[in-house]
Formats: sequence, C-alpha cells, structure tokens
Amino acid sequence: MTQRPTRPLAAPARVIVTRHLVPAVEARMRELFDVVLNEADAPLTRDQLAAAMQDCDVLVPTVTDRIDADLIAGAGERLGLIANFGAGTEHIDLAAAAERKIIVTNTPGVFTDDTADLAMAMIIGVPRRIREGTALVRRGEWTGWTPSGLLGRKLAGKVLGIIGMGRIGQAVAHRARAFGLEIAYYNRKRLPEALERMLGARHVESVDTLMAEADILTLHCPLTEETRHLIDAGRIALMKPGSSIVNTARGELIDQEALIAALQSGHLAGAGLDVYPNEPNVDRRLIDHPNVMTLPHIGSATAEGREDSGHKVIANIRMWADGHRPPDQVLTALVR
Repeated sequence: MTQRPTRPLAAPARVIVTRHLVPAVEARMRELFDVVLNEADAPLTRDQLAAAMQDCDVLVPTVTDRIDADLIAGAGERLGLIANFGAGTEHIDLAAAAERKIIVTNTPGVFTDDTADLAMAMIIGVPRRIREGTALVRRGEWTGWTPSGLLGRKLAGKVLGIIGMGRIGQAVAHRARAFGLEIAYYNRKRLPEALERMLGARHVESVDTLMAEADILTLHCPLTEETRHLIDAGRIALMKPGSSIVNTARGELIDQEALIAALQSGHLAGAGLDVYPNEPNVDRRLIDHPNVMTLPHIGSATAEGREDSGHKVIANIRMWADGHRPPDQVLTALVR
C-alpha cells in the first residue's frame, strides 16, 4: 500500500479536482501541482470518486460530491487533504476524516456578499410578486396598468426573521435595514449587543417565537442532524397567513412537503428557493406555483466569488504541502 508522504512534499502535490473551476484557478493549479482537472464538468460517480481518492495527495471536491465514511475508509494512504471548494462541509464525513488523520479545509467568507445579495433579491421579489409579473409579460397577457393589478406587500415596517446570524445572516440584516425592515433573529449564540445595535437586529429566544413574528423568514444556518427539517409543518403553521420563506442555505432545512402544502393552501403567500432537498431535481409543484421563485443554486455564482474561492483552495493546498497548517482547516484536532 502507498504510504502517506512526509510533508513538506518532495514533489508537486498530486491534486484531483472533481468539477470544472474558473480558468484562472485551473491555470494556476497547472503551474503549481500535478493536477487532474474535470474539464467535462460532469459530477464524478461514486466509483470515480473512490478511484480518485486512491490516487492523490489532495482531493478538491464540491457540494455535489458526497464524501462519506465508506469512501474515506477506502481512500489511499497518500490522501492527506480534502480541500473543499466552498464553505459548507456537510457533504463530507468530518469524523471519518479525523479518524484517518485527513485534514479538511473549506473556503469561508468568500461568498458572503454574493449569497446575501441573492437572498435580498428574493426577500424583495416574493412579496412584490416579481415572478408572477414577469410571467404575465412573457405570456403576452399583460393588458396594461390597473390600480388593483398584482398587488403585493410593501417591505417597510415588516418583520424579517433571520435564522442563523453568521456572516451571511449579518450581511442580509445589513441590507434589509436599508429597506425599512424590522430585523429579528435566532441564533444559537446571541450576538454582542454592539453588533445588534449596528445591524438594528433584535434577538429572540426560540425558533418558534421567530416563526410567529416573521412576515418574511430567511434561512442562513448550516445543515446538521439538528437542523434537518428545522422548518416543519408545525413551525410553518405558526407563521402569519400571507407570510413567505426564503432559503439560500440548504434544501434539507425545510420539510418540502410541509412547505408545498402551506403554499397550496395559501397560508404562505410565496417562497424564494435557491436550494432543494434532491438537487438538481426540483418538485414540479414548486415550479408551477405562481409565486415561488425557483433558482438553480446560484447564491455563490459570481465570477469574482468563484475565482476567490479557487485561490483559497490553492492557498490551503500550498500550506499543507509545505508542512504547515492550512489557513482554513475545518478540523483542528488532527495529528500531522
């Protein structure tokens, strides 16, 4: 069996990248590493992932790659770093990586503004029924201005409930305040009082309390076993009639059947969704609902953000290959 090499590496790191990255990042990787790129951009099968993990020092996966305990257990001895492209790491079994002494890194903070911008677009777009208006014009059915046509809801004075007040949640609060929204939030750990004042944000003690207060709910928390289906039928029932939900975090945070039922009954006026439980499959009932904005997981899809994320991956690999702790190490209690 190939032995995990001693670092610093004597030769360029063997790096396998699971998806096509932006040209500037791939070009830099070619200069620095013994790299295998996925120029076809087709997601790797499980067998292909297993083979890749047998043949590299560094694997660069994305959210579309499920790196579970069995794959990690079968990885070659030389695999020492999983340098994830993206901030979320719920698709990687971190405990199994720790057991194998494999370091995991991510790219935090790069997509904060991009994701917050998209969330804000849906926070505005759903109450103002932008999808319905666009569809009406595209179908050629708009007959002209009328005092009672496509009446939505104004934002000023409404309560925006934020679940998860990390970087993205705070960036959303900062933007929403400019639109006159009242900001209420739930987070496992309350923010410092000075930061609350700066954001104009009010902390509530429970998710249920926030659900009952919010006119618009937006999700910015990680997916864990505790947060899976955090928003279920019972909690949706707590929301005001005519309220709406926005999700740019992870699809599994919401019980999709409960969401659809509330939309179809009219209890929820609409939703803005960039993520889904079974991507890339999107339930037809969501697509067909007139006031659900269904976007194709583009929260981080800016040229600048994707390039910055790629360069963070490169920095993590270089530091690891040189025998140092990578700057964005997710697991800290590992033996080198």
